[in-house]
Amino acid sequence: MFDIGFWEILIILLVALLVVGPDRLPGLAREAGLWVRKMRSFVSSVRSDIEQEFQTEELRKLLNEQNKEISQLKDMMKDTEESLRSEVEETSYLVKSIEKEVKDEPDASTGGDFESEATELVKQRKADASEKTANAPSTAETPPARKDRDESQS
Repeated sequence: MFDIGFWEILIILLVALLVVGPDRLPGLAREAGLWVRKMRSFVSSVRSDIEQEFQTEELRKLLNEQNKEISQLKDMMKDTEESLRSEVEETSYLVKSIEKEVKDEPDASTGGDFESEATELVKQRKADASEKTANAPSTAETPPARKDRDESQS
């Protein structure tokens, strides 16, 4: 700690023996030992506090990084949920429009083959819708089925 060698300690003891005297030297040595022990204890407690603070700071940094990752994952989940909801709404709209078209069209020419024709129409609409959604730049635009319906009404 103080980098004191054997000879330095011997000189200090001789000076202390001459200054203090042989009667009070053991008491003084005991008290010096107590002070050295207190100093060592203080230094070790400060060192452990500093090490503990560094560990706490590292844990805080790690916790902040993981919170950032969690928030990014939450954002990704929200985006995925929104895209799935829009797909479900679009599909629901397509199904309802197909059902409406099937109910509105008279089926006099088929004479009982209504179900197979409706099934074929549903397959065709789904194929058209999936093709248009794959080519569409974003889901925020008007669903493709609405465009088809608007064009057929004009």
